[in-house]
Amino acid sequence: MKAKIHPNYVDCTVRCGCGNSFETMATVKELKIEICNVCHPFYTGNQKFVDAAGRVDRFKKKFAKKAAKS
Repeated sequence: MKAKIHPNYVDCTVRCGCGNSFETMATVKELKIEICNVCHPFYTGNQKFVDAAGRVDRFKKKFAKKAAKS
């Protein structure tokens, strides 16, 4: 293996926008992230489900009125 080509692997503090922080190893000393496992909707159970069927129905009603006028 070649000498002096590998990055330095140091302790890293990861800070989330929600205030959570934890330690890991990385090539940088600090990472700032927007969302983590503590505040992510998938892991917290506060996931929003989009009613796609309702949107499609409203779209069809909206353009059915315009088509009927023509």
